[in-house]
Amino acid sequence: MFRDRGIEIKTPAQVDRMRAAGLVVGRTLELLRTTARAGITTGELDQIAEDAIRSSGAVPSFLGYSTPPYPATICASVNDEVVHGIPGGRVLAEGDILSVDCGAIVDGWHGDAAVTMPIGEITDEARELMRVTEEALWQGIAAARLGGRVGDISRAVESYVDSQGPFGIVEDYTGHGIGTAMHEPPDVPNRGRPRRGPRLVQGLALAVEPMVVLGSQENVVRDDEWTVVTRDGSLAAHFEHTFTLTERGAWVLTALDGGEERLTAMGVPFGGR
Repeated sequence: MFRDRGIEIKTPAQVDRMRAAGLVVGRTLELLRTTARAGITTGELDQIAEDAIRSSGAVPSFLGYSTPPYPATICASVNDEVVHGIPGGRVLAEGDILSVDCGAIVDGWHGDAAVTMPIGEITDEARELMRVTEEALWQGIAAARLGGRVGDISRAVESYVDSQGPFGIVEDYTGHGIGTAMHEPPDVPNRGRPRRGPRLVQGLALAVEPMVVLGSQENVVRDDEWTVVTRDGSLAAHFEHTFTLTERGAWVLTALDGGEERLTAMGVPFGGR
């Protein structure tokens, strides 16, 4: 069923299919975490991801998406690449940070998540950037309540990042609704005002994805028409999960445990099953 402004509301059975897609994404990202190392190319990681997704009976969400058609299964963004980096011949080096965004479709329903991972030993500055970005993601999810508003999520992400130091929050790219399409209304900005925006209701699924940088949030798109890089060359990190709200609380559809461990540690009700 669809509500106003094109927002898609899922039945419990449809959410279960999204959970199946989310598990494919979560397992694929975990596989890439254990595989990514200095000396491997981003193209090799892309092939590993495609094989993992297809062997699970799913289809890559990103491959062929939009115009120009995205040419790969994952987005692999290194160092100053914020999002949408195209995998290829780039060889990962010790000290890089790699953001991998991954999507999969099961029975017509999408899952979408991203993680930034270290390649070998990285600087303390890079590690802190990753920590802040990942925690901002969880703070956003933790702020979601039935009857609340999308702006509550946005404000929680913004407040946490701003409290941690002089980090930049990329505002040109946002989280989004997700379901039968990878990108659906509503947008989920990483800055915003509480109690504003569409209402959070049961059956709404959202992808929350803070993108945080060590310098200015200003960015440009490379000539490949996809890869977004920081204008000042500063490091960027990106974390994302797809989640929904049940009567009991938040259920993170792309986390292998549904988000139970992290949410419980934050004192937030876990809504999975």
